[in-house]
Amino acid sequence: MWVLFIFLVSCASVPVEKVCTADKDCVPATCCHASDAVNKESAPDCKGQLCTMECVPDTLDCSQGKVACIKGECKIILNK
Repeated sequence: MWVLFIFLVSCASVPVEKVCTADKDCVPATCCHASDAVNKESAPDCKGQLCTMECVPDTLDCSQGKVACIKGECKIILNK
C-alpha cells in the first residue's frame, strides 16, 4: 500500500499538460522559439503561425535541443 501512495504522490507533482510515457508523446510547448515541452493533447495550434528565422538561445531553434519524456514529464533537452 505504501508503494502505491508514494507513486501517486510523485505523479501528482507533474502538471497534467506535461505527463508522458515516451518521447513520442511530447511536442514543443509554443509554436515559435519553444523553451519547454508539453504532451500532444496540450499542443498549441500553430496553423497560420509565422515565426522569425532567428536562433533564440536556450530554445529548440536551430537544432539546439529536442523534446523528451523524462521520468514521466515532457521536457526539452538542450545540446551542450
